[in-house]
Amino acid sequence: MTNIAKHARADRATVELGTARGLTGDLLAITVTDDGDGGAVVGGGSGLTGLRQRVGAVDGQLHVHSPVGSGTTVAITLPLRERTTR
Repeated sequence: MTNIAKHARADRATVELGTARGLTGDLLAITVTDDGDGGAVVGGGSGLTGLRQRVGAVDGQLHVHSPVGSGTTVAITLPLRERTTR
């Protein structure tokens, strides 16, 4: 959301949360979409690079779709794990 506010020149942003069934179990699905300028890329020290690293550290996946002039969609899936008690 910070990147949207700083860089996208968007009028609207949405966040959707849900669950999905993956090949290896249940997933938390997070999708963030804006109607801004688009053109976001993962790499070159962008905030999306750090986000991809953090998502990957917990075996999640991050996908970015951001055609220039058409807004950006960032889709993240994270594995849901059962909570263990000590």
